[in-house]
Amino acid sequence: MNSMKIAIAGTGYVGLVTATCLAEVGFDLICVDIDANKIESLRRGVAPIYEPGLEDMLQRNIGKGRLTFTTSLASVMHEVNVIFTAVGTPSDRDGSADLQYVLNVAETIGRHLTDYCLVVTKSTVPVGTARLIREAIRSELDRRGESIDFDVASNPEFLKEGSAVGDFMKPDRIVCGVDSPKAEELLQKIYNPFVLNGHPIIVTDIASAEMIKYTANAMLATRISFMNDIANLCEKVGADINMVRRGIGSDSRIGSKFLYAGAGYGGSCFPKDVKALIRTADGFGYSLEVLKSVEKVNDRQKTVLFDKLDSYYAHQLSGRRIALLGLAFKPNTDDMREAPSLALIEKLLEAGCTVRAYDPVAMDESRRRIGNAVHYCREVYETLRDADAMLLVTEWTEFRVLDLHKVRALMKNPVVFDGRNIYDEGEMKQAGIHYFRIGK
Repeated sequence: MNSMKIAIAGTGYVGLVTATCLAEVGFDLICVDIDANKIESLRRGVAPIYEPGLEDMLQRNIGKGRLTFTTSLASVMHEVNVIFTAVGTPSDRDGSADLQYVLNVAETIGRHLTDYCLVVTKSTVPVGTARLIREAIRSELDRRGESIDFDVASNPEFLKEGSAVGDFMKPDRIVCGVDSPKAEELLQKIYNPFVLNGHPIIVTDIASAEMIKYTANAMLATRISFMNDIANLCEKVGADINMVRRGIGSDSRIGSKFLYAGAGYGGSCFPKDVKALIRTADGFGYSLEVLKSVEKVNDRQKTVLFDKLDSYYAHQLSGRRIALLGLAFKPNTDDMREAPSLALIEKLLEAGCTVRAYDPVAMDESRRRIGNAVHYCREVYETLRDADAMLLVTEWTEFRVLDLHKVRALMKNPVVFDGRNIYDEGEMKQAGIHYFRIGK
């Protein structure tokens, strides 16, 4: 369908979703990763991440020959017109984005470039990274004594874990930061199939595109922390955060999204990107005071369920058996990066509790992270047997409708601490369960 051939460096969350969705509309994709085991699994059609709809699409496009996999970017450089960089940019010790993997890819490109190529940064990177990529490629070309034309562009991703395939196939917007007509033309050609829904391709300068991604995530994180802060105040003044949310969310200037109070945000994006934006500003001599407060509120919020439990049992938690529902940072993913459950488990174990946990998909990931520090159960009701308290951390669909009379019968002490405000207070009371939630 398309003569264009695209390589994607990095088969993590962003890289694999991007590659698979581009293949779905007819492009030929070569996925590159230095992890040989991951590449071998991908060749068999096994996705290394849990994302609804991804594995079926992956297998379909492998079968059609549009998705191939390799451990060597150098070996495919002569085949491709466009290279997307989708490698990780983890937080460095000071909170800034670690760009070593991004720059390693750039150096590889510079060492093996033979013809014009567009290098597109899909990884979340701070302002100024495109310049560093350009310098790294040019430095390697100079070392070779070559003068080969190339462009660098910024194309930030806006994928939500749990709905990433849908987000890519039907995006709200696509942002392309470019500084040449040729780069814009290539990106327009790639993304035209995805904007038939009428949503825009927004073309900007490169620095603005790099800022858009961080600013979007920082704004969403701010809304969450703001509502959590207000929820904590609601508890003290006798108000109900759910009623407050409905009252302000109906204001068209505010809107209703990301106004849900809870046990704190986690995942691969918000914590890392807020830190990186703060450090970028610090590097320019400017202090982002609002975002520094967002971080502090979120760190505190991750222990709010523990604090409620500790208060309920008058600081006598040693030997208590706690049922934990949900380990992933959000539903429909097995991602536990910066998950509130990890901070909560640490506090519970320090207090001498025994923790029994269940999550529909994240228990293998939890074992990888914390081993058998908690007891993993096969289903919800096994988790609740003889428990002194139930703590709801992740709002998986299967947790929303429980047999409350069975819950009461199974628990040693029927008390529920709801970290996502998904249960009805009246129904809990009618079932004879002590119920505590966020913001009331």
